[in-house]
Amino acid sequence: MKKTVKLLAFAILAISLVLAGCSQSNKTSNNGASNSSGTSKKDTLVYGRGGDSTSLDPITSTEGETFKVTKNIFETLVNYGDQDTTLHPGLAEKWDVSPDSLTYTFHLRKGVKFQDGTDFNADAVVFNFDRWMNGDEKQFPYYTMFGGYKKDEGHVIKEVKAVDPYTVQFVLKRPQAPFLKNLAMSAFGIASPAAVKKYGDKFREHPVGTGPFKFVEWKQNDRITLEKNPDYWQKGLPKLNKVIFRVIPENTARLNALANGEIDVMDGLNNSDEATVKSNPKLQVIKRPSMNIGYLGFTVTRKPFDNKLVRQALNYAVDKKAIIQAFYGGQAIPAKNPMPPSIEGYDDAISAYPYDLEKAKQLLAQAGYPNGFSMDLWAMPVARPYMPEGMKVAEVIQASFAKIGVKANIKTVDWATYLQNAGKGQFDAYMLGWTGDNGDPDNFLYTLLDKDSIGANNYSQYSNNQLHDILIKAQSETDQTKRNDLYKQAQEIIHDDAPWVPLVHSTPLLAAAKDVANYLPHPTGSDLLSKVEFKN
Repeated sequence: MKKTVKLLAFAILAISLVLAGCSQSNKTSNNGASNSSGTSKKDTLVYGRGGDSTSLDPITSTEGETFKVTKNIFETLVNYGDQDTTLHPGLAEKWDVSPDSLTYTFHLRKGVKFQDGTDFNADAVVFNFDRWMNGDEKQFPYYTMFGGYKKDEGHVIKEVKAVDPYTVQFVLKRPQAPFLKNLAMSAFGIASPAAVKKYGDKFREHPVGTGPFKFVEWKQNDRITLEKNPDYWQKGLPKLNKVIFRVIPENTARLNALANGEIDVMDGLNNSDEATVKSNPKLQVIKRPSMNIGYLGFTVTRKPFDNKLVRQALNYAVDKKAIIQAFYGGQAIPAKNPMPPSIEGYDDAISAYPYDLEKAKQLLAQAGYPNGFSMDLWAMPVARPYMPEGMKVAEVIQASFAKIGVKANIKTVDWATYLQNAGKGQFDAYMLGWTGDNGDPDNFLYTLLDKDSIGANNYSQYSNNQLHDILIKAQSETDQTKRNDLYKQAQEIIHDDAPWVPLVHSTPLLAAAKDVANYLPHPTGSDLLSKVEFKN
């Protein structure tokens, strides 16, 4: 009997040890990798965000939720600084520019592989640019940064050629001052030619680049999973083994998930919640350097918004200071121009439209609408850095418009459809914004309001020939002082034509668990996560 009991005890002990080992193994595989001391270090970052990506092929999209992910899969020839838009080597180790600013020669890194094992080289660069320049606004909306497409008169690139396997040359038709800064934009991440050919239109769901993380899985409106690229050319990076981007639409719900340990980082922190995060010893607030504009846009091809006086009247009817006080907690300033003060060439001499309801009524009467009119006001369904609480801001604008006889019916729809329909000019007025891609005024004024960008990022369908001539001249001008003067002229035209109500320039807030280290938010909104790790 005693022998039987002893045997039973040994059996139970053995089973317990096996189960304990399995439990420790599962814990390690789920949360991190065991180190030499036997403890577990967390190596999976869960990032909570307000909306899903619309594509994982960066050249096919213009929205930030796409670039949050693709920045970590794809790389560009030229890089920005960790937290600014200064230029640094990327997939190109160095470059030379001819004295006439028409020829750029890039010397590429050797030994870099795409995540499918194929070689990165000059032919791959030529393939990507040939693909983009032979497309159109519907396929590759961001390629307008190079003056349109190959078929367009304004297209700035004459030729892209491989000089040898690791040297690629761009020959321009005319100088383009922001050319290098454009190349560093997330949209121009270099894709694997083999993968593009393999997947065709489905490449947007099967991205392959040279970046620190490679794509694993996309569950629509739920999560996107990336894992460490074991063959990444920068030794010792990335620090993390896995990154999961989770969609949690409501800012408050994301904060709850962070506080409960379900996620490690969240964007779109409400300014009103900053104090709550700071009072929690397990959390930290992270501020993104500001380079954005939140605005109310009018589709100027739709009545009555084809009338400049109506647009000016509505500019007078928006109380920006009240909006900032109510929803931004002091982390924003009123906007008067379509680009932020941090951008060179900003025109501070322009007088903002003051909040003046009587002036607004006067202009409406002059325009033939003494009793006002009805309109649809489309509010964003997701939180964005420049507008964390879009629906509530829309309600404030609605109340102000009512005071001048304008009945604004607030509407919304899912994010992908919102962007698509706004881009087609189907909305009377819409709330949107822009986070700068490269720190150049061209990226705000030309990208958002030039006639070349209609069908891409110019959702207001606004066209002004005088403005266009100035913006093209500014692109070709290499003297920065002269460029700045041209951009100030452009801002004066836009201010008078009033295709938008510029609302705010915000300082976006993020929150993270206290143990998240080396998270460096970028002013472009596209954050590279290769250096992020967890402190023990």
